[in-house]
Amino acid sequence: MGQVGDYDSWLPRLDEAARAVAQVPDEELWDHRAAARQTLVQYVRRRYEANVRGRNAPEEAIRRARHALDPNRLTLGFARRFTDYKRPGLLLQDEDRLVRILRHPDRPVQRVAAGKAHPRDDVGKAMIQRMVRFSWREDVRDRVVFLEDYDMTLAQHLAAGVDVWINNPRRPMEACGTSGMKMLVNGGLQCSTLDGWWDEAFSPEVGWAIGDRREHDGRGDAEDGLALYGLIEREIAPEFYARDRDGVPRAWIQRVRASMMRLTPQFSADRMVKDYVERAYLPAARAYRRRSGEGAPVALDLEAWLARLDDAFSTIRFGSVSVSASDGHWEFVVQAYLGEVSPDTVAVQLYADEIDGEGFTRLDMTRESPIHGSVNGHIYRARVPSTRPAVHFTPRIVPRHPEAFVPAEAAHILWWRA
Repeated sequence: MGQVGDYDSWLPRLDEAARAVAQVPDEELWDHRAAARQTLVQYVRRRYEANVRGRNAPEEAIRRARHALDPNRLTLGFARRFTDYKRPGLLLQDEDRLVRILRHPDRPVQRVAAGKAHPRDDVGKAMIQRMVRFSWREDVRDRVVFLEDYDMTLAQHLAAGVDVWINNPRRPMEACGTSGMKMLVNGGLQCSTLDGWWDEAFSPEVGWAIGDRREHDGRGDAEDGLALYGLIEREIAPEFYARDRDGVPRAWIQRVRASMMRLTPQFSADRMVKDYVERAYLPAARAYRRRSGEGAPVALDLEAWLARLDDAFSTIRFGSVSVSASDGHWEFVVQAYLGEVSPDTVAVQLYADEIDGEGFTRLDMTRESPIHGSVNGHIYRARVPSTRPAVHFTPRIVPRHPEAFVPAEAAHILWWRA
């Protein structure tokens, strides 16, 4: 990699690529999406025919598999591990309504699904069986395909060709949802539960959201299913088929362009590598050089600091915590008894989680004066805007050293408990 910090030569300039998307004409972007959908349909037909032929199906079933799907229809994709919290059967809760959506005379829809269940997950296997049975219905066999043996090749074709990626996990069970991120660079759109990455990425200009941000524990499955039907019927399909006299769905392309420009640079492996380089690898390399140079005095000081911390952190405790309102702010006053730990080796902080779009708070409190009659007891103070309730904020004590990576190298933490 050369000198520390010299990585621009191989790191893609994501913002430049995103800006270039703005210059692509609507017609060209729409032609690209149509070509990608056609490639997907051709691949699905070949693979589906092989699946059907492998089951020794009659020649008529093989012929129909060869002509499944239509490259001009709105195409929904769903592929992942089949398990209960992923709710792969959400669109099947009202099969007749789904059939009406798929067979709409003016706004037809088709769906490609794939995935596997763990061999011991009987619920997941039953979900696959139900989806396969539905795909065999006479009235939707040309519009719904479930492909067996889900693998990376199939995933690549789906990521490139589907118009809308459906992801409907039961909140808050989604770990991340990387399957949807793969659609972004190809111009595919998202329709997902507000969980995982989509909870962070969603805005009405770039895709669609299923349900709300509440946690239902299964009680909201029916409600989310109805919401998904409604989105397809009233928003997704009408926008896809709203064409001008040149055959271009301008609003749809505007949404595709916004998704590619705003989300691709942020939710991509390139951005992930950039973050690793800037936030982890380069700081670690610089720290190693400082610590190992000239007899390693920095490393020796860190070792001694951590040993003292390990030995004495348990002697720290909180005293009283008070909060008052003043000029649109909350003022926190905290008593901290630091025991055998030097006040210069810890930080007393005020912390609040991110909530409702407002970022998290991590504020070092100011040490003001000793507590009268105490040994190594100190008063700390901090002010924060009162835009959030005071109960959202919690004092805590964490290690502090100018050369340490906290909490990676010093995971001690003491939270105040009311």
